Amino acid sequence: IGARLAEPCEFTLRAYINGRIDLTQAEAVRDLIDATTLYQARVAAQQLEGSVSRRIRPIKEQMLELIALLEAGIDFAEDDISVASSDEILRRLEPIRSGVRDLLQSFEAGKLVHQGFTLAVAGRPNVGKSSLFNRLLEQDRAIVTEIPGTTRDLVSEATSIEGIPVKLVDTAGIRESKDLVETLGIERSYQAMADADLTLLVVDLSRDITNEDKLLFEKLQDRKPILVGNKCDLGRRNCDFKDLLPVSALTGEGVLCLQEAILRRLAPDGLVRPESGSITSIRHQALLRDSLGALDNTRKAVEFQIPHEMLLLDLYAALRPIDAVTGATTADDILNRIFSTFCIGK
Repeated sequence: IGARLAEPCEFTLRAYINGRIDLTQAEAVRDLIDATTLYQARVAAQQLEGSVSRRIRPIKEQMLELIALLEAGIDFAEDDISVASSDEILRRLEPIRSGVRDLLQSFEAGKLVHQGFTLAVAGRPNVGKSSLFNRLLEQDRAIVTEIPGTTRDLVSEATSIEGIPVKLVDTAGIRESKDLVETLGIERSYQAMADADLTLLVVDLSRDITNEDKLLFEKLQDRKPILVGNKCDLGRRNCDFKDLLPVSALTGEGVLCLQEAILRRLAPDGLVRPESGSITSIRHQALLRDSLGALDNTRKAVEFQIPHEMLLLDLYAALRPIDAVTGATTADDILNRIFSTFCIGK
């Protein structure tokens, strides 16, 4: 009787077109569907309820008030009536810039929720990299033996830390070797560390630090690895490294502290609170950056006593990206790109 399968995103698209939800909420539907952890789902659910929209709304209202004030000043220009002084414009402009800047800065932690991160476990052979890999993964995925050089290729697996998706990579032990297969594995290890968001440099805390440990640490200085002293349950020898975190992959001692250190390094200001309205989308980040740039231009124009007609051009340039975030003004090709990633029906 004319019934058909719903097109991908059709229900969400109709809700958006009919004004029931804005674009940030529509994108949150997709994020909720794609969530792989409960934490991701909670953040997406709050965005679906309008947490991002609630943070943007007052910023847009303040921007519109300032635009209306300057427009009124232009209308009364023939009567030599000064509607707003430079100080008044700057006073109104500052909370707008601050609001956009704060929202933009929330992306640093918000992108962890959406994208997760890659964590490489590196070190010389037989320091317990694979054991620590298995402990973080909470399953025996990598082969563990007392024979140095057991891991000769990359082993990767997906897990999560505090609800943040993690791609965990166990690398081959790094040492001088004439074995062709092991040498290729070591080359891949260096590539994995270069591609990772963060590297754990593991040393054997029950033995003296070797020259190989020091050389590897020097090579990784630019990557700022987290130093991990494994096998702390076997006793601790003198260690030349500072800021080293003692752990035991065997007993689990220190692993929680290590996980906290990992998250502190990647999110210095703490993880996103689901209700905070932090942005997690690269699209939103790019638009907010454009808006902040236009607001900075507005401030400079006020300081140089540029006519209000020109100030309005910068303010409208700042307003358009804000509208594009929520979907008040969005090109059809952007909408098609966003909604094409939905599964059937949603």
